[in-house]
Amino acid sequence: MRPGGMGGLSDRNRPKAKLKDVSVKRILRLFKGYWGQLLAIIGLALFAALIGLIPPLVMKEIIDKAIPQGNMKLLAGMALLMIVLPVLSGVLGVWQNHLNTKVTQGVIRDLGQSLFHNLQRQSMAFFTDARSGEIVQRITGDVQAVQSVVTSLVVSSITQIVIVVSTIGILFALDWKLAIISVLILPLFVLPVKKVSKLRKELRTETQKVRSDITSQLSENFGISGALLTRIFGREKQQEIEFTAMNQKVMDLELRLNLIGRWFGMATNTLGPLGTAIIYMYGGYSVISGSMTLGSIVAFAAYLGRLYMPVGMLLNLHVEVATALGVFQRIFEYQDMVPDVMDSVGAAPLTQVAGRVAYKQVSFAYKPGQYALRDVTFEAQPGEMVALVGPSGAGKSTLIGMIARLYDSTSGVVEVDGVNVRDVQLASLRAQIAYVTQESFLFHATIGDNLRFAREDATREEMEAACRQAYIHDFIVSLPEGYDTMVGERGHRLSGGERQRIAIARAILKRPRILILDEATSHLDSESESYVQAALEELMQGRTTLVIAHRLSTVLAADHILVIEAGSVVERGTHSELLALDGLYARLYSTQFAHAADE
Repeated sequence: MRPGGMGGLSDRNRPKAKLKDVSVKRILRLFKGYWGQLLAIIGLALFAALIGLIPPLVMKEIIDKAIPQGNMKLLAGMALLMIVLPVLSGVLGVWQNHLNTKVTQGVIRDLGQSLFHNLQRQSMAFFTDARSGEIVQRITGDVQAVQSVVTSLVVSSITQIVIVVSTIGILFALDWKLAIISVLILPLFVLPVKKVSKLRKELRTETQKVRSDITSQLSENFGISGALLTRIFGREKQQEIEFTAMNQKVMDLELRLNLIGRWFGMATNTLGPLGTAIIYMYGGYSVISGSMTLGSIVAFAAYLGRLYMPVGMLLNLHVEVATALGVFQRIFEYQDMVPDVMDSVGAAPLTQVAGRVAYKQVSFAYKPGQYALRDVTFEAQPGEMVALVGPSGAGKSTLIGMIARLYDSTSGVVEVDGVNVRDVQLASLRAQIAYVTQESFLFHATIGDNLRFAREDATREEMEAACRQAYIHDFIVSLPEGYDTMVGERGHRLSGGERQRIAIARAILKRPRILILDEATSHLDSESESYVQAALEELMQGRTTLVIAHRLSTVLAADHILVIEAGSVVERGTHSELLALDGLYARLYSTQFAHAADE
C-alpha cells in the first residue's frame, strides 16, 4: 500500500486515544495478577525489617551490661547474634530480591505484550502516519525506562514505610524527647521534592522523545532502502551530523537529569548527619547529666540511620515516579488507543464466500470536509475482474483497501456476498482476501517461512504447487538451500521479479476468493514481467479481482473498468466503450497504456 495513495490520516489529525490520567493508582494496576507474590515479598521485607531492629539493641546490651559487668557469657551471646543476624538478613534479602525481580520482569513483559497486542489491532491509517522507529522505541525503550520504578514502587515503598514506622516506635520507647527532635527534622527532607520532581519529569519526557527520533533515524538510515539512497546521493556526512546532534542532545539531557538527582541526593544526605549531630549533642548532655546511658545514645544514633535513610529512599522514589510519569504517559497513550477499524458487537464469521463485491455510495474523508473518495458505487460478480485507472493520488488504493477493511468508509457500504463488511469478523473477512502490491514485502526469513506466512499449516507439497503456479519453483530449487534460503531484509537478496513471484505464490497458497492487486508488473523488466504476468493470470483464475491497472493487457482483460479522478468515478465501461467516450480514459490510454503496448 503506497502512503501517498491511501488517503490516510495525518499524525496531527488522527484521532488520539483518550489518555487517562497517569497516576500511581494506574501504575499499581500493572501489578494485577502478582499480588500473591507481592504479599510474599512484603512478608519477607517485614521479617527483615524486624531483624534490622535488633542490632542496635544488641550494641546497647554490650555497652551497658556485658562490658561494665564483665559478663563474658552475655558478651559472647551478643557477639554471636551480631554474626547470625546479618547472615539471616542476607538470606532473606536474596530470596526477596529474586521474587522482586520475577514480579518486575513479569510486569515489564505484560506491558510490552499489551502494547504489541494493541498495535496489532490498529488500522493501516495509524501505520501510515507513525514512524516505525517511534513504535519500536515505545515498545522497547520506554518500557525498559520505567523498569526501575516498577521494581521499587510497591516493594521498596512498603518496606521503607515499615522500617520508618517501626524505627519511630523504638525511638519513642528509648527516649521520647530525643524521638521528637529526630522526627521534627523529617519535614526538611520534603521541601525540595516538588521542584525536583517537576524538572526531572520534563527532562525525562524530552529525553525519550529524542531517543525516539534517534531510533527512527537509525531504522531509516540502516534499512536496505535507506542505506542505498544514502550512498547513491552521498548523504553519509549529513546523516552523521544529524545523528551526532541528537546523540549530543541525549547526553546533555541525561547529564542534567543526573545532576539534578545528585543535588537532591546531596541535600537529603546532609540532613541525616544534621539530625545525628543534634542527637549526640543533646544525648551526650543527657549521658553526662546521668539521665541516659551511653548504650542508649549509641543505639539511638544507630536507629537514626534506619529512620533517615528510608525516608530519603521514599522521597527519592517519589521523585523517580514523577520523573517516569512522562514515559508512562507515552506508554499509556499507545495502550489506550482505540482502533478505528475493529469487530462490531455481535459480528459473525464470513463463511462460504462466493466473491460478489459491492460498493454502495462509498465516501472516505481523512479530515472533516476533505474527501479522498466520494459516492463510489460499483459491483464485481464472482470471478470478475474490475480494473481501476486514473491519475496518481486519485484514491484508487484507498478504494480497494476498503474491501479488506484496512480502513473504513466515512459513509456508504462495502459488501461481500450482500453482507456489510463491518458486520462480519475481521479475521474471517481477511481470510478470504489476498493482496499483492507493486513492491511485495518479504520478511528477513527463509523462502519457506515467507510462504507459510499465508498459511502456517501449509505442507511442502502445497508450497511447491503454489510456486509452480507462480513460475518460481524452478528458480527456488536451483538455489543451494532451496526453500530454506534466507531472502535478506525485505527480500533484497532476490530480484524484483523473484520477490513478486514469491509474493504471488504466497497469495495462491492462501486460496482467497477475492484478490486485490496494486498491479505488480509496472516496475519490472520485460522478462520478469512476462513471468509475473503469467503468474498473476494463474492467481486470478476463478477469483474476484480488484486491480489498479498500469498495463494495457490488464485493462483489456478486465470485465469492467472504473476511471477515477479526484476520488470520484468519472467514467466506467469496457476498453472500447471508454475510448469511444474520448474522455479521461482516452487521454490516459494515449499517454500511458498505448505507450505500454508499444514496448
